[in-house]
Amino acid sequence: MIKYEKKLRCHMKRVILIKYGELSTKKGNRNFFINTLYQNIKNKLKSFDVSIFKDRSRMYIEFHDSELEEIKKRLDCVFGIHMYHIAYIVDTNIDSIKNLLIELVHDLSFKTFKVETKRSDKSFPIHSQEMNHLLGGVVLKNKIGVSVDVHNPELFIKLEIREDHSYIYFNAYRGAGGYPIGTQPKGMLMLSGGIDSPVAGYLAMKRGIPIDCVYFEAIPHTSLDARNKVIELSKKLAKYTSEVHLHIVNFTRVQEEIYKNCHPSYCITIMRRMMYRIMEKLANKYHGFAIVNGESVGQVASQTLTSMRVINEVTSMPVLRPVACFDKLEIIDLAKKIDTYDISILPYEDCCTVFVPKHPVINPSLDQAKKEEEKFNFLPMIDYAVDNVDTIVVCETEKEFSDLL
Repeated sequence: MIKYEKKLRCHMKRVILIKYGELSTKKGNRNFFINTLYQNIKNKLKSFDVSIFKDRSRMYIEFHDSELEEIKKRLDCVFGIHMYHIAYIVDTNIDSIKNLLIELVHDLSFKTFKVETKRSDKSFPIHSQEMNHLLGGVVLKNKIGVSVDVHNPELFIKLEIREDHSYIYFNAYRGAGGYPIGTQPKGMLMLSGGIDSPVAGYLAMKRGIPIDCVYFEAIPHTSLDARNKVIELSKKLAKYTSEVHLHIVNFTRVQEEIYKNCHPSYCITIMRRMMYRIMEKLANKYHGFAIVNGESVGQVASQTLTSMRVINEVTSMPVLRPVACFDKLEIIDLAKKIDTYDISILPYEDCCTVFVPKHPVINPSLDQAKKEEEKFNFLPMIDYAVDNVDTIVVCETEKEFSDLL
């Protein structure tokens, strides 16, 4: 896409015009979604000198030209934005629109163009199709060597006619889509150092779910490098919100007792059941409404449907698996898109990989899993792990993360 606005005269007043997309399908709670998006954008742009206005179909951001590129980077990480444009403001009358368009196209280099008008103000006397023809004629008259191409134009001229002001723009920037974060209650993300769980967190946030991250570590069997890897992954997720709380669970004693007492083939199944018990308690402690993880059906032994059913048995809390039906290549593509892939492949093992048995059970029995758990007293260990969680507040700003709370 050619960034035409950079070539134009700087005295013309511009705004960022935001389109809601999926939010426009909401009815009774549409205002709630729009107000949440407004607040999220306001928080994201709090360090910039901007003014933000909204109505039921559009949002408008007034900005300083010198800050535009940085503002666009922030907007690209706000869920709930379908599309946005850098639009030129003009009074809603035909002469003002024609004069501004003449001035705008004067400085642009193009051979073909198309005009598209959206007439939201139905009192405006000229209908959309008629306006397209009228403005097309204005461009042809004032720009030598150009022609209309309605199928594949080099320059797409869009006009939105509204009651107080109208807007002309040539560009289209795709937003992050989805729902604004905060339109759903919080989810608790099981964030390992792997490829899948950061992608699951991203997809959960895209559906409006704010997340806390939970990392299970087993020092000295896992390293501080593994913890720092998860902190870096949390920073990538924090780009899509203001901050992420990362809860670090000391899982060492639980894991050691599992591998000391349980049959090797069932160790992964029992470990996951213990994690789910801890996750439910942490969700209750930190007001989470669901467990989120990066499980993908059939990818490893603990992610067969039989395993999931046995593991899920310990909790009544909803378990969201956003990548459950993705194949590995699809997950990798998303990980690269959100810039977590290179971090995830760093060679630092987490507690899910450090003790993997040679032959983990693929189709575990629930009865057998319960018998394995009877071999040691895990309840006090779970309570201890929940009561002694360390929490780091990971931010998107230059202050990378806080001290342990």
